Amino acid sequence: MSFELSALSLFSSVVSVISVVNLIKRLRSLRKDHRPYVLKRAISKFQRFYTEHFLRPHFDALGKAPMIFRPWHVEVFGAPIIIGDYVSMIAAADHRVRLSVWADKQVSGRIRIGDYSLLCPGVRISSASQIRMGDNCMIASGAYITDSDWHDVYNRIAFGKTDPIDIANNVWIGDSAIVCKGVSIGENSIVGAGAVVVNSIPSNCIAAGNPAQVVKHLDPEESFTTRRQWFVKPANVFKEIDQLDRELLRQNTLLHWLRYVFFPSKKD
Repeated sequence: MSFELSALSLFSSVVSVISVVNLIKRLRSLRKDHRPYVLKRAISKFQRFYTEHFLRPHFDALGKAPMIFRPWHVEVFGAPIIIGDYVSMIAAADHRVRLSVWADKQVSGRIRIGDYSLLCPGVRISSASQIRMGDNCMIASGAYITDSDWHDVYNRIAFGKTDPIDIANNVWIGDSAIVCKGVSIGENSIVGAGAVVVNSIPSNCIAAGNPAQVVKHLDPEESFTTRRQWFVKPANVFKEIDQLDRELLRQNTLLHWLRYVFFPSKKD
């Protein structure tokens, strides 16, 4: 996992409860990022430029201040695809994020993703009907969400059944989980890693297995810390991330990075 992915994951979970200084101490235990700060900043600026110039036009709407890591590995097909404010996407060459809508005479899909959502590497969302996702949702690596069978059971050249999917606010879908057509997932619920969701899941619970079943109920009276709270003051978030980069990369030089790229050693 790259340093960018690790930093984003840690920051989203702990920034509300510990200081940047304490976070730096924890991140020092990760494998070092050898890039100099100026290079990291230049790459970040290029990613923002790529997002705005090349990726944004593919969406019917992409909200303000998206944080998209390696946006050239985000694939968007069809329309309408609408994404809210402050979304985070993490893509990789071998784990592309794919958002696709199928529309023809038989079916017409659409995807809507709410504010403050997180899509991790390898997430696929495919619609021939409607997929609606609320705010503060987190979709882990390799998860697949589809509202269609895509092929009929008996007539394999005909289009399969479709049925909308409704994912409420603050839902967390685990690594490699599959969410199938016609289901709804209630607010605050968690879908376990590798689960296959074929029936609706109520609010405030954890579901796991194949087919996914409720294995634990969450206390609805307990306070939930959501991704929205991370962005209460967006300017501060981006400033803190920049400060973090400055501190972690301040001793790196361009010559050191070139040496690491061309002559890496175990000590790196």
